[in-house]
Amino acid sequence: MKRDFTKLLDISRDEVTYLLERAKYLKDIRTRGIEHRPLKGKNIAMIFEKASTRTRVSFEVGIHDLGGNAVIMNANETQLGRGEPIRDTARVLSRYVDAIMIRTYEQDVVEGLAKWASIPIINGLTDLYHPCQILSDLYTIAEFKEGFDNLKIVYIGDGNNVANSWIEASILFNLNLSMAIPQNYRPLDMLLEKAKENKKFMITDDPYEAVHNADVINTDVWVSMGQEKEMEERKLAFASYKIDDDLLKNAKSDVMIMHCLPAYRNQEITDSVFERYQNNIFTQAENRLHLQKALLEWLLT
Repeated sequence: MKRDFTKLLDISRDEVTYLLERAKYLKDIRTRGIEHRPLKGKNIAMIFEKASTRTRVSFEVGIHDLGGNAVIMNANETQLGRGEPIRDTARVLSRYVDAIMIRTYEQDVVEGLAKWASIPIINGLTDLYHPCQILSDLYTIAEFKEGFDNLKIVYIGDGNNVANSWIEASILFNLNLSMAIPQNYRPLDMLLEKAKENKKFMITDDPYEAVHNADVINTDVWVSMGQEKEMEERKLAFASYKIDDDLLKNAKSDVMIMHCLPAYRNQEITDSVFERYQNNIFTQAENRLHLQKALLEWLLT
């Protein structure tokens, strides 16, 4: 039976736990130079409607590591960019390749591919969800903190795709998750309603309240791709949501700072805080590679 990964809640808590453990194994054998090529002979298409550094390189290197072949497609250079129906693109590519990873704007595009393709579909990012990022973030927290079940995890900033996927993680694992997000930039209502069934979930517009006794603090850019026209309005709305030394006084002394990158220094995070926690942040970026290899292996073998 084919499986898709269009959002975190497509898979179960046990399956996420397996992927995190498998990523740890794959990271270890890569470090030791042990060859592991379960995707030999398989082709994976990667469709990009949005620019990418980490998603493209981590997936392409991961596919190569696993013995597969990556087929890179920029949407504006394909029939998809000229208006070909999703159902046709899905059915055509299903005849050529073994899986599709897509980074696009609309979640409906990913779900349309999943509906019509006979091969696994992976959401590399949409405006609503960023599930590969959050899988990697959970793995990174577990790596640094030896687990995440008993930690207070905080997200500060825009109620965007990253925030929505963090809420999905909180639903799956009953996480102690606090979010500080301005009223007009809240995550999806349907997710908030479900998350509030967990008494440990909290959302506020006060970042100081959210970070009290925090073990982990996450943030993201204030202006995502496609929102450039809102830049000045957003800078004003998020001005008090910057991660700086004053805010961190309210967190635990061994707090872990995360950022899914790219980071805009002295906007959502000060330069000094970023540099102090850069090892966390760049390990978080590296772990996209190991986690996505685990995901590809799980979906294709």
